Amino acid sequence: MLKILKYSFFDLMRSRWSYVYFAFYLLLGIVLLFLNNDLSKAVITLMNVIIVLVPLIGTIFGVMYYYNSKEFTELLLAQPLKRSSIFLGQYLGVAISLSMSLILGLGIPFIAYGLFKSNAIWDFSLLLITGTFLTLIFTALAFNIALTNENKIKGFGYAILLWLFLAIIYDGLFLMSLVLFEDYPLDKLSLIGTMLNPIDLSRTLILLKLDISALLGYTGAVFKKFFGTNFGLIISFIMLTIWVIFPVLRIVFKSKKKDF
Repeated sequence: MLKILKYSFFDLMRSRWSYVYFAFYLLLGIVLLFLNNDLSKAVITLMNVIIVLVPLIGTIFGVMYYYNSKEFTELLLAQPLKRSSIFLGQYLGVAISLSMSLILGLGIPFIAYGLFKSNAIWDFSLLLITGTFLTLIFTALAFNIALTNENKIKGFGYAILLWLFLAIIYDGLFLMSLVLFEDYPLDKLSLIGTMLNPIDLSRTLILLKLDISALLGYTGAVFKKFFGTNFGLIISFIMLTIWVIFPVLRIVFKSKKKDF
């Protein structure tokens, strides 16, 4: 598995799209710091970009890499190698390379600007951690979609639809349900609904860490009471870890059962 991971990682590192992804975040960090002159404000702006863009890039790269390396994968399957090792190696290669592009692309300008001397270092660290989790989650979901659908167009369509649902449609349905049932106590429903969506959970964690939960009104007070505690933070990271583990386990299961 390590050899496949290493091959997938360096294969993506040689790809021009990895450099474009890295350069985008590098340029974004430089521009934000130039315009804001304040690390905390730059982190808030970055949150809005990362929460939406990282899942989209992870989804597209995951599906694209699987379909483009399909012939190479079939060649590997003819060798005395475990199927789970092949697909887990490819998945980890893609996820780690994307995570490194994100961390280095944003880390270099912020460190050069004096991140280690600022109080914003913990907020920025949480931003990178949640960004890495989202990369791992959506790359795994993309591999699941690609493994399930032989048709490339259909696979890309389902992948984009998944991102649209979790990034936009889910929030709309969630808000509608809160408005429709506003006469009932919705504290627990709000917390459960947030934890069932990794994008919403990541956004909530960052907002509360930045101490701007007052902008969320009553819901913000409820979230602050739960997510603002150490217990809530631990539960949140456990949920994000579960969001990584279950799709990865399904990759292993699907790869063993799939007829190539």
